[in-house]
Amino acid sequence: MKLHHLPLLLLPLTALAAGERVPYTCDNGSRIELSFSAASDGRPQATLHFADGDLTLPQVPAASGALYRADDIRLHTKDDGAYFEDGKGNSRRCTQGSAPPPQAATTPPAISSFIDLTGSVSYRIRIALPPDAVLIVRVQDVSRADAPARRLAEQRIELGGRQVPIPFATTIDRDLVGKRSRVTISARIEQGGKLLFISDKSYPALSNGQPNHVDIQMKQVGSGKAR
Repeated sequence: MKLHHLPLLLLPLTALAAGERVPYTCDNGSRIELSFSAASDGRPQATLHFADGDLTLPQVPAASGALYRADDIRLHTKDDGAYFEDGKGNSRRCTQGSAPPPQAATTPPAISSFIDLTGSVSYRIRIALPPDAVLIVRVQDVSRADAPARRLAEQRIELGGRQVPIPFATTIDRDLVGKRSRVTISARIEQGGKLLFISDKSYPALSNGQPNHVDIQMKQVGSGKAR
């Protein structure tokens, strides 16, 4: 599918049965249908139905409405409106139904609604990763000393033989980050559920509300025991 042909996106969470297609009209005059369902692991997902194929985006945490994301492609839905970013700097707003959205609704949300976090993971010892290794990157708010860290995002990357350094990129909703939040990034590499490498210190994800590019150094877990 050619992503630059994607019209701005989709749907409200209300009035939707699983798999039901709902039409949307976008601010560029294009139309699209959207449906909601659950993946095999139970995770909610949204599917955009185009004439030349479908695009499915898994749900990620959001402060309001529902946010769906795959790589740099994002869909944010709330009430009967949807805001879509195609990952190439293009964005559109859509409204449920076949009538064109009112002019006042064509202004997209602030670009700063989402925070893009990037970085890489590596380790210093000379050892190759097995082909079925999986990199897991987690973004957490650790500001509450008397409560468990709040997970803001998690990215799982099947390495398929790739070796370090391994780049990563993930997104969090800025509305989830408060003035007192301490957002950190951690990483681990597993094989079949067994822990091989892990980051042993906190890496701040933000400085004054702006993202840091984080280069994570990991250490080998001698036992390889899952945690």
